[in-house]
Amino acid sequence: MNIQDERKEAKDIAKELLLFLGGKENIVKITHCTTRLRFELHDESQVNKNAIDEMNCVHGTFFRLGLFQIILGSGIVNKVYRAILDTNPATVSSILKPEPPKVRMNPFVQFARTLSNIFVPIIPAIVASGLLMGLIGMIKVFQWAPPESSIMIMLEIFSSAAFIILPILIGFSAAKEFGGNQILGAVIGGILTHPSLLNPSMLGYKVPESMEVLGVAIPLIGYQGTVIPILLSVFFMSKLELGLRKVIPTSLDLFLIPFLVIICIGFVSILVIGPISLFIGEMMTSTFELVYKSGGVIAGFLFGSLYSLIVVTGLHHTLHAVEMLLLSNPEIGVNFLLPIWSMANIAQGAAGLAVFFKTKDKRIKKIALPSAFSAFLGIIEPVIFGVNIKLFKPFIGAAIGGAFGGGYVVLTHVVANSYGLTGIPMIAIVAPLGIANLMHYLIGLGISVITAFFATWILWVKEETE
Repeated sequence: MNIQDERKEAKDIAKELLLFLGGKENIVKITHCTTRLRFELHDESQVNKNAIDEMNCVHGTFFRLGLFQIILGSGIVNKVYRAILDTNPATVSSILKPEPPKVRMNPFVQFARTLSNIFVPIIPAIVASGLLMGLIGMIKVFQWAPPESSIMIMLEIFSSAAFIILPILIGFSAAKEFGGNQILGAVIGGILTHPSLLNPSMLGYKVPESMEVLGVAIPLIGYQGTVIPILLSVFFMSKLELGLRKVIPTSLDLFLIPFLVIICIGFVSILVIGPISLFIGEMMTSTFELVYKSGGVIAGFLFGSLYSLIVVTGLHHTLHAVEMLLLSNPEIGVNFLLPIWSMANIAQGAAGLAVFFKTKDKRIKKIALPSAFSAFLGIIEPVIFGVNIKLFKPFIGAAIGGAFGGGYVVLTHVVANSYGLTGIPMIAIVAPLGIANLMHYLIGLGISVITAFFATWILWVKEETE
């Protein structure tokens, strides 16, 4: 299929979706992720959910967090998103309808959704860094280039850049989510990573300089690679900025607001938020490390079996913040949670594969095979919502596979050097940490796939009508 045919197909899908969504006038806002379209609607009762579920391109639909979400799969979702945008639904809906009532969410769900919105846009940068680290590891193992060569120097720079400027990336993304100026959010991140502040990774080799404030010596330590300091700083920055806009005349806001925001939040970040945040981050990572080490195989078994439930709730992106804390902690420096999540994800794909061979339903077969391979590559929403959770028993089979795989990778201490990749692509961020690490990861994948496949096969004795 050529590009023009793909565009025509996307336009046809968009046209049909708009019809079943109650028309473009019913759409308040549309966003998308790797596999899903997310719609904020004026009236959810106008949605013909059954008709959308019957569309060949749709792998599943559900309402969550005040949004109607449609799973299309990677690749096509971007094209359909752009096709819907071409109809300009937001402009039409804003004229014809009043602002819809706010959807009430409990504080925990709201917090999880906020973290997800902040960290998901940053994933490509972190994944690229992890892959580059994998490439560097392969070059060193096979001695393709000397360590002091120009190519190795450049690759080292490329691979570490995202982690060095991580607070800047988070500052930009968080400011958008909190309603503040994104450029000012990035500037706050720049303050926390300024060259005058000692990179915390150098604390074992250098003693930081200090400055005296009100008789108290404040060490000049930076926050490169950290998460909590910039999140809190940008949160308060956004609140201050929004408050100032209410009292400062429009003719002066361009000059006064950035000046006051940077000077106030800069002082607070360096003197108060930064030190407190480091303590909070250390407590969080220490807690996870304690559970990981003391729970051992049992912890891996439970995490591996329950992770898919977290994905179903949509809260799994919240864990990116924890994984980033693990990576940025100089005493840990690795991600020991991601291998467990990977076992759960690959198990969902294996369960979907079992469904493909077991079912006689042609429509389910058509969805099961591509969505199973998508799960092997780390994209699991199509197989979860399009196949496994609908049929239930495959979802249970996948949970069993994830449990056994998770227990094994914890037992053998498999770790990763990044986050955001699971399944087969995760090999690239596991391999740099040693051949043994890679081999145990591959064995864990095998355990998850085999266990989930046969558990699903055994549980699904007879195909039942949905």
